[in-house]
Amino acid sequence: MYIVRDIMYCKPGKVRPMVEKFLAMSKLSERAGMPKMRIMTDLCAEQYWTLVSEMEVPTLKAFEDMMAGPPGASEADMKEFEKIMKDYHDLVDHGKREIYKLEGELASGRTMSASSTAIP
Repeated sequence: MYIVRDIMYCKPGKVRPMVEKFLAMSKLSERAGMPKMRIMTDLCAEQYWTLVSEMEVPTLKAFEDMMAGPPGASEADMKEFEKIMKDYHDLVDHGKREIYKLEGELASGRTMSASSTAIP
């Protein structure tokens, strides 16, 4: 499993319109068969006005295939994607993508103490 994280450093005061675009894109993406996205904004980050979107994908090939075209997206869906993201460059200063291999997770509701040596 991999976590794909897109980080957008928005122009001053432009993070809220970008959040609205990503929330709309997330709903459309799920309908088209893509993984659920988590949309986050900075509370304390490297820079102000930071937006992060995250999704989990089973393989890098699955991610590549999604980027070529969402699996269940119709032609109308693709036009809607274009409409949603129209002019997003006006909101962003720069961005980057990070991809992480998920090595493990703690069970829901469980915590590890600093002295723990193994993940349950």
